[in-house]
Amino acid sequence: MTHLAQSHKITPVHLARKAIVYLRQSSDRQVRENTESQRLQYALAQRARDLGWQQVQIIDTDLGRSAAMAMGEREGFEQLVASVAMGQVGIVMSRELSRLSRTDKDWCHLLEVCQVFGTLIGDAEQIYDLDVMDDQLVLGIKATLSIVELKVLKMRMLQGMEEKARRGELKRLLPVGYVWDSMDQVVKDPDQRVQQAMDLLFRKFRELRSGRQTFLWFRSHEVELPVNKGQGGRIKIIWQLPTNSFIHNALRNPFYAGAYVWGRRETQVAFEAGKLKKRYGKIRKAEHCRVCLRDHHVGYITWETFQENLEILRGNDVKGEGDQSVGAVRAGQGLLAGLLRCGRCGRKLHVRYWGKSGTAARYLCQGAFGAGGNYCLGFGARLVDGRFCQELLEVISPLGLQASIAAAERARSGPAASCGQEAPAVRVRSSAGL
Repeated sequence: MTHLAQSHKITPVHLARKAIVYLRQSSDRQVRENTESQRLQYALAQRARDLGWQQVQIIDTDLGRSAAMAMGEREGFEQLVASVAMGQVGIVMSRELSRLSRTDKDWCHLLEVCQVFGTLIGDAEQIYDLDVMDDQLVLGIKATLSIVELKVLKMRMLQGMEEKARRGELKRLLPVGYVWDSMDQVVKDPDQRVQQAMDLLFRKFRELRSGRQTFLWFRSHEVELPVNKGQGGRIKIIWQLPTNSFIHNALRNPFYAGAYVWGRRETQVAFEAGKLKKRYGKIRKAEHCRVCLRDHHVGYITWETFQENLEILRGNDVKGEGDQSVGAVRAGQGLLAGLLRCGRCGRKLHVRYWGKSGTAARYLCQGAFGAGGNYCLGFGARLVDGRFCQELLEVISPLGLQASIAAAERARSGPAASCGQEAPAVRVRSSAGL
């Protein structure tokens, strides 16, 4: 018998109940790599049997789950507390007390329930009875040290990551199209197919000038793009039809413009439905990130092109906080939908359709209407569209006439052209009206 087995704190009442061995590791990586820690935690089951318990239950559903603040629910821990509250547990055993909890709230809740139902708590060295004042003090000190240790380790880790990121040396998962070379430098993926696919993405966006139209082009032409996917604990590149979010994330990512950024998304802790939950805020602009290193590596586009792409995307955003002075041309009966701007405030004019058939267009500037005010201006589309068509025809009619004359001249000079003589070029002057 061990020294722990001779403890006077263990009574027949405790032994008549079951012993629960609680296991936890904070991340999936620890579960895969720290197998020795798992072995030591599972070994507590035999220790419980040596102490005299016949019924031993192992709760290991929280392997790979952090117990830090706002990190989500732990099914295993809740099952443990529920079993104690039902009076079924004689002792709760964990390799270290920090495995049970990393927050004051969960720890105090567990201690309170164990004290009410007379449940012991044990670790690798000692058994604690919460009816004994000295044991309560020791457990309180250990819990405080565990929480302070977590905060100190987290602070040191974040400081080290930030300092490494400021040098551009923090290794992480790179966007598709980039890899780390043997010298720990960021370079383009040596796979030419990957490079050409990413070049095509940015080139098509510049051509179509719309994120959604770019997405639809890849889908309609069934052109696949490379994406990073986790398979068997490793990240691999697979080819698939892109999603709309993938297209927009790539266009908004400053990494493709040669900039190394760190801290793009802020993290907040919110209190929802009586629980603390971690929420990720909006993505910051590259200039507002905690670390932004321009010209860190070779980009697929220049920084100036990246900024222009952001302006185009901001103009495409008709539901968010986009710039209303720019925008993509949209479909509709109105001939000038998406092209007109307010002469007073510069906002983009929206189109509203009226009439029985809903085809009578009217151009409106929202102005202060959204805030309870009035429209800035509004007018019918029939006269404006008609005047525009008239002006357009007056401009292009001379061009059509010149093209007809040039075609007739080429037809008359057919024999000369067949002998290798070049037909006279037609010079077209652009009109200042367009």
